[in-house]
Amino acid sequence: MIAYKISKNASILFVGINPHPGSYRRGVPFSNNKMFWYLLNRAGLLNEVESDLRGDESLKHIYDKKFLPEYGLNFVNLVDRPTIDVTELKKGEEQAGIRRALRIIRTYRPKVVCFIGKIAFNIFYSSRKCDWGWQTKIGDARVYLMHFPIRGPAAIRVKELREVKSASVGTFDVS
Repeated sequence: MIAYKISKNASILFVGINPHPGSYRRGVPFSNNKMFWYLLNRAGLLNEVESDLRGDESLKHIYDKKFLPEYGLNFVNLVDRPTIDVTELKKGEEQAGIRRALRIIRTYRPKVVCFIGKIAFNIFYSSRKCDWGWQTKIGDARVYLMHFPIRGPAAIRVKELREVKSASVGTFDVS
């Protein structure tokens, strides 16, 4: 099971759709395919030796001990149930996760909410209409829609994450 990392006034809240069974088993988001972690590192949101991101044990340590307290990053999925493909999700299964994400945004007030891929964004907003990049704010939080990290050129995703990072600069409070 993946334990969400949530803190008041964090820099960024990443919102995903649901975990892959491998990531769920490891307890670390995007640990089945570690590209997300390499992108975070290359964009400067993490400052880790890349080989430490490859190993399951070292990546779990980074997620459990550094993701929030050192880097000020939060993470939540809209659906907790792991699937190999999002087409396996049932209609309405996301409703509790949408309410949870909204409650987190309103209560913990991240500087930026970053949706990981159009599926997470579209399900959150119950809409299929969106463009990449900056979106309408939720409360005081700026909202960004990034490309899903696994497919496509890494340079695009690194550029997006650098944009998100620059908008999120500030202090955070671990509580």
